[in-house]
Amino acid sequence: MQQRIWFITGVNSGFGRHMTEQLLAHGECVAGTTRDMAALAKLKARYGNQLWLAELDLTDTPSIHRVVNQAFSELGKLDVIVSNAGYGLFGAAEEMTDEQILHQINTNLLGSIQLVRAALPHLRRQQAGRIIQLSSVGGQAVFPGGSLYHATKWGIEGFIDSLRLELAAFNIGCTLIEPGSARTDFRFRSAKLASKIDAYDASAISISRQRLTDRSHAPIGDPAKMASIMIASASQHPAPARIALGSDAYHVMHQQLSARLAALEEQKDLAFSTDYPVEK
Repeated sequence: MQQRIWFITGVNSGFGRHMTEQLLAHGECVAGTTRDMAALAKLKARYGNQLWLAELDLTDTPSIHRVVNQAFSELGKLDVIVSNAGYGLFGAAEEMTDEQILHQINTNLLGSIQLVRAALPHLRRQQAGRIIQLSSVGGQAVFPGGSLYHATKWGIEGFIDSLRLELAAFNIGCTLIEPGSARTDFRFRSAKLASKIDAYDASAISISRQRLTDRSHAPIGDPAKMASIMIASASQHPAPARIALGSDAYHVMHQQLSARLAALEEQKDLAFSTDYPVEK
């Protein structure tokens, strides 16, 4: 198989790090972005030119376009774009500051959108490519305390679903990845908790806070296995629209999607009642 070049954001930790290490070990090339270049020093020393690195903050749109254009220019092509970098902001919507809300949306949603937009002219000229967008179980199911995180993940899922239809004519596939909990540093490093308002102790938010801070129970998902499946998806044709990862993700998404579909079916007659009568 011809060597591919992967562009991956957030390669210093989590899924991005697992994917990068596996790809390099298999002889593929990675163009990785990070906000912590020092964390990649040993990997760069080991793999040399096989690993191309650049600093990138996803809230800086001009930098996104500059780095993506630079990667295409210096490497000649990019076969797979992996939009991985992001974080979670959790707590009651009322507890979050305006600055926290903007940063969450700018990073997870707008940053991901601008990354894909920056790559599209190049992929379209290549008439080939694959976009892999990291979403979450939280892109299909909801939990108390995740309102802003869900807003970004549901938003990026709608964007990618529509984009998939736009890009089919150019041989560019799009895949959404929906992992459940995994043994990365997401909960205890990337996730941010809003300042607490005591009144919400009486709400379901209190349970969410406990789960986010409880270190006694390890997440069920194996990030190395998940990363391997993400990598393998780039060789599937056509591109899978969605990949759910983790039994916890499967169960909660199945439960909530089934409930939503059942509620829609109950409203069928009501929905149809608002149409103009069919002319005969």
